[in-house]
Amino acid sequence: MNHDFFIEPSHSRRSSGLAKRHRTGKVWQGIFFSATVIGLIALIALLLTVLDKSFSYVVIEYKKDPATLASKPLAELTNSDLANLLEANLSKNRFRTLDRAQTITERNHADLLNLVYENVVQPRALDSFSITQWLMHSDQIRAEVTQKYPKGHLEFRAWFSGSFLIDPLSGDPLLTGVRAALLGSLYLILITVLVAFPIGVGSAIYLEEYADSKKWYNRIIQTNIDNLAGVPSIVYGILGLAIFVRGLAPLTSGAVFGSSDSNGRTILSAGLTMALLILPVIIINAQEAIRAVPVSLRQASYGLGATRWQTIWNHVLPAALPGILTGTILAISRAMGETAPLIIVGAAAFITSDPTGPFSKFTALPIQIYNWTTRPQEVYRNVAAAAILVLMISLLSLNAAAILLRNRFSRRLA
Repeated sequence: MNHDFFIEPSHSRRSSGLAKRHRTGKVWQGIFFSATVIGLIALIALLLTVLDKSFSYVVIEYKKDPATLASKPLAELTNSDLANLLEANLSKNRFRTLDRAQTITERNHADLLNLVYENVVQPRALDSFSITQWLMHSDQIRAEVTQKYPKGHLEFRAWFSGSFLIDPLSGDPLLTGVRAALLGSLYLILITVLVAFPIGVGSAIYLEEYADSKKWYNRIIQTNIDNLAGVPSIVYGILGLAIFVRGLAPLTSGAVFGSSDSNGRTILSAGLTMALLILPVIIINAQEAIRAVPVSLRQASYGLGATRWQTIWNHVLPAALPGILTGTILAISRAMGETAPLIIVGAAAFITSDPTGPFSKFTALPIQIYNWTTRPQEVYRNVAAAAILVLMISLLSLNAAAILLRNRFSRRLA
């Protein structure tokens, strides 16, 4: 009896402590679940806001109604028909100016159609209403448009469209596209990855496989790499301006190769600057991936007579590659959305010509989005929202390609 009397309180205390730990675990589980839900709600709200602005009803006023210029829609006219429209509706001086800039007969269909809209139709956006506004207040919007804009036409506009991707930049939000900005971003990311990836992985291999962590200079290198990962991006922009735009201007401008179209503010300078920006991130993630490879794998390779480099190349790198690619995906995501360094190294807010190489002047999607969102007209918010969709889809496409590549290597190792 005395034995049972002393055991029972101890058992009761253990049961009470176990119940308390379970309650604490459920509380933390609820907190973590709530954080996930909040994140999903924020993401959904962001997507809905962007989509709401990417499709809207716009009040447009035409100098010349496009329906009166031809018997069928302008987009269905041939190149010669569009050229004849330009010649018939423009003054001789204006037509000659356009022809001197680029021969009318040598222009493609999209360029001719843009010229007709810009110089003949001359549409002007007077106001814009989002899809949500239209669904909730369509009658009020019609009445307001009739009263305020008697010559305006209320039209549905899908700002995110195929023509938006292939049309050049224009000062008119109704006619602009993001072709130059999209190509600029793709060129920029290509240069960034080609420079940062091999240097970053090579540095990680040296620091993990060759460097003696007890040496003071190796500790200094590692400490600086860790610190550089947290440096604000605008600091890298200032560094890129000093080194690549000004210090290495003969190289980055293409002067040593015979190019004289720019002064160092080129895609090459921007790509090298962004490579510096993401280099610490790639190095740190690659180090973690290499460090995670089991030591037994190295020892087995050495036991079979392989050299250190053969062990690294044939065993360590293949095993670490999925983790290295994961870090690279994160770094690319950061680089593609950066704006501050690009502004400092010379990205232009308005360029109508497409980049043709690393020594071209350039713009990028984040720069265009920033430029459009600073405009006072509401219609530019719609153009910016469509550009945000282009940026998100481009980023997701690049990430998806990298993830597929990473999974392919993971399956090989399995």
